[in-house]
Amino acid sequence: MAKNFLGQDGFIWFAGVVEDRHDPMHTGRVRVRCLGYHTHNKTDLPTEDLPWAQVMLPVTSAGISGIGQTPLGLVEGSHVIGFFRDGKYAQEPVILGSMPGLPIETATNPEINTDKGFFDPNGVYPKRLGEPDCNPLATNEGHPTSDAPPSPNYISLQLTLRDLEAKMTKGIPTADFAGGETASGSIMMASEGTTWDQPTIPYAAKYPKNHVYETESGHIKEYDDTPGAERIYEFHTSGTSYEIDKEGTKVDLIKKDHYTIESGNDACYIAGNADITIGGRHKVLLNMKGEANNHYDIQVGQGANVNVQVNGGDINLTSYAYQEPSPDGINPPQTMGGNINVLCSGDYNLLVGGNYTSAIMGAKKENIGMTKESNTVGPVVHRGFTIDLN
Repeated sequence: MAKNFLGQDGFIWFAGVVEDRHDPMHTGRVRVRCLGYHTHNKTDLPTEDLPWAQVMLPVTSAGISGIGQTPLGLVEGSHVIGFFRDGKYAQEPVILGSMPGLPIETATNPEINTDKGFFDPNGVYPKRLGEPDCNPLATNEGHPTSDAPPSPNYISLQLTLRDLEAKMTKGIPTADFAGGETASGSIMMASEGTTWDQPTIPYAAKYPKNHVYETESGHIKEYDDTPGAERIYEFHTSGTSYEIDKEGTKVDLIKKDHYTIESGNDACYIAGNADITIGGRHKVLLNMKGEANNHYDIQVGQGANVNVQVNGGDINLTSYAYQEPSPDGINPPQTMGGNINVLCSGDYNLLVGGNYTSAIMGAKKENIGMTKESNTVGPVVHRGFTIDLN
């Protein structure tokens, strides 16, 4: 006997197929054709006359004010199971979940068309026949498990492209410092460059350990718990991705531009080596606001060198002075900076292959603690207002 109260009139459930997900209220509802309740004949019961079904979310989503996961994910052609909130009247379906399987026919089969119910009316899903609905990245199998003809795309195309790209990203050069003989005859040690390759793809998933989430456009997330091959992988359909392998090695692939904007500080510690190879230019702007004591400090530990080599170009060094405004408006402004200071505790060796020109707008002073030796092959010319040899 009906008690006219939700939950008191019995539990009437259904299984069905989603035919429409374009909810005009944007609440995540879908239209479902329910097996045994609705005919497959769309002339008798068009998709637009099917009742809207509300989608149930897990307790990890609040289901209110957009908190948690959005109730979107079902597509036309998804098989679902649920119950009727209004019991025998069957006009208020609620979807409990979707049911993956192993498709053997689609709406685009020759004997079937998109005008028939219980299929995707757009003819998009299922995309592959004779293959589990479980993502190929999760199954990692090369053969189907039914009598239906296998699809040539059963092995994930995305994985194939990743492997191909890794094979192409090889032989990236690092800086190569030639070294050579100095003016004193000593030798500058060379620092030979090397090459490096993108690491091989660490994918080695075993069913059922790889948890895969893929969107319609091809965005992918993987959380792989396969013993000995644990990974985390996230992929954008453009090809930009990152992957963390079982040892914690992370590979970032960025297919276009990369911007990092930080409102606070940035600290980076590298325990090993670091190589940067840039195909274009590289600029560094420091102390953009012109504030005091924002220095650019470079310190190299004992036993290592600073090597700078320019192939076919120049090394240009400029130091500009600036005017410090008068603090009281009475005293004149002060000229600050503009100096170049070099402190060398050992020998200073300079080898010039061409001419050496020095233009000094002020005075020049030399203090030599020991002897001075000058060897000139050609003439020596000294000009001055006075020449004092004392």
